[in-house]
Amino acid sequence: MALWGGRFSGAADDRFKLFNDSLPVDYRLFQQDITGSIAWAGALSQVGVLNELEHGQLVLALNQLSEEVTDADILGSGAEDIHSFVEQQLIAKVGDLGKKLHTGRSRNDQVATDLKLWCKHRGQELIEALVKAQHELLVLAEREAQTVLPGYTHLQRAQPITFGHWCLCYVEMLERDLTRLQDAINRMDTCPLGSGALAGTAYPIDRAELAQKLGFRGPVTNSLDAVSDRDHVVELCSAAATSMMHLSRLAEDMIFYNSGEAGFIELSDAVTSGSSLMPQKKNPDALELIRGKAGRVYGSLMGILTTMKALPMAYNKDMQEDKEGLFDALDSWLMCLDMVTLVLEGVQVNKPRMLAAAQQGYANATELADYLVAKGIPFREAHHIVGEVVLGAIEQGKALEDFTLPELQVYSDSIESDVYQHLTIDACLAKREALGGTSIKQVQQALALQNVVQTELPEVEEALGAIHQRLNAHKAEMLEVRPARLSDVDAIAKINDYWAQKGDTLPRSRDALLRDILDFVVAEQQGKVIGCASLYIYETGLAEMRSVGVDPEVHGQGQGKALVDYMLQRARDLELERVIVLTRVAPFFTKCGFSGIDKETLPEKVMKDCELCPRKHACDEVAMEYRF
Repeated sequence: MALWGGRFSGAADDRFKLFNDSLPVDYRLFQQDITGSIAWAGALSQVGVLNELEHGQLVLALNQLSEEVTDADILGSGAEDIHSFVEQQLIAKVGDLGKKLHTGRSRNDQVATDLKLWCKHRGQELIEALVKAQHELLVLAEREAQTVLPGYTHLQRAQPITFGHWCLCYVEMLERDLTRLQDAINRMDTCPLGSGALAGTAYPIDRAELAQKLGFRGPVTNSLDAVSDRDHVVELCSAAATSMMHLSRLAEDMIFYNSGEAGFIELSDAVTSGSSLMPQKKNPDALELIRGKAGRVYGSLMGILTTMKALPMAYNKDMQEDKEGLFDALDSWLMCLDMVTLVLEGVQVNKPRMLAAAQQGYANATELADYLVAKGIPFREAHHIVGEVVLGAIEQGKALEDFTLPELQVYSDSIESDVYQHLTIDACLAKREALGGTSIKQVQQALALQNVVQTELPEVEEALGAIHQRLNAHKAEMLEVRPARLSDVDAIAKINDYWAQKGDTLPRSRDALLRDILDFVVAEQQGKVIGCASLYIYETGLAEMRSVGVDPEVHGQGQGKALVDYMLQRARDLELERVIVLTRVAPFFTKCGFSGIDKETLPEKVMKDCELCPRKHACDEVAMEYRF
């Protein structure tokens, strides 16, 4: 049943329905729609639209849908959009009570909220991928800090640099991509929910509290803007397009470096393919696809800009076109970042080939010009003199440093025997000592064919340390699961009390939590504990996972699975044979790899804790286990 059918006496044409329905695209907002609906139910409860029992029934049903429903269920439903699907499923669970949830809410502020929640979540995944790509570039830069590479302008050899310097160039580009993405996420961090269709809701909703519960910095302060704004879509597509331009340039460099003509690097078999005809071929397909996918991301940016450019206030159906391009752009960006990381992990550098190339092509011509300037010749005149030297070298087929002193003095009598020390690769690199250059002091001493003693380079260590510090700062904004500390006990108690009141976990006193703190791990984000879980070992080979809970204000963003995965890894490290759990959310644990078992097969000591449960006489928990 459509959400808007009362006004119409006739049915929509099937062709229009196919044209109009957005479910094949916006099904990806399912978890965000559940999250927003739970928060809205709480807001309606506060203003008296829902009583406490109704509120509890709706939240329980929505959480059950969150765990039970699959993408196949959604796509096979025939619903108009994800909001219709959730409402229909809710009504199927709780009857007419499900029809009360949309009180005071419009699909306009609903979809705007869902999309922002999705963008914030996807944004964090992209931050993590950017940091990983930066890290691999940094590892490669440190490994190849002394490896000489010919630098190019106009695809012609220009001046020697180091491969480490080249890597750090892209570290800087990705740093800008990170800050650009974080700026976009910060700007979108306002909540549209409670804005209604365009004029605001008629109910006295505390929108600031509602925004806080959904994890936003605050509410959007204008209802028209709240439902019609898609700047965050534009900004994310723009950030993706800029970053893809960087990735495409990196890909192009590496494709050239990998070519038979250059031969500077060799890509791993894991990211290359062969030819169906020519058995000798090893094609850089991963990098070529990264280069190619930049175009489709640009297309998404142009698409949303064109869609939004002349829309009147407030919501218009044109805006349904905001999601497909956004999803594709961010999916492509994330996929390409992951692929860049994989490429960098396996790349092999051909140091001798790079060095030989850097020694050719008269890359030291600028050094000869600088030498003449140091002898008192104006740069423009020195430039002209060296141009004549290069022309003579080309005609004779030899390098500048292979000229004898009398041959060089034909071009200028200012040239003396000390000129040769300025024409070596090491000299070319060493002179680039200004901040950001490729000199020994700025990156590390160049590595020639002969063994060169590596010198202490505090400036380089400081620069690399600063990059590591920035990477760690970005990582600090992401979800971290770690062993619990005594200082976490109040946060754990708050989370456990909430879910104990819901009947989903056993109540535990603060003293009991303190006593068992070594059994716990916590999920932390931006310095705040937002989830917890414990692993209680009964005997050799057997443990129970307990007290798995996530702060309801940020529930539904993968924190629970992160906690369970961490605990399962801990169980592996302890060489346990199996982990059991007693739960009312079996679908969630099924997704984590657990399977159902008969409660009667559990040891008696496991079942003793059930005496503490307020539902012990009407238990609806199921037993599940994970075997290693």
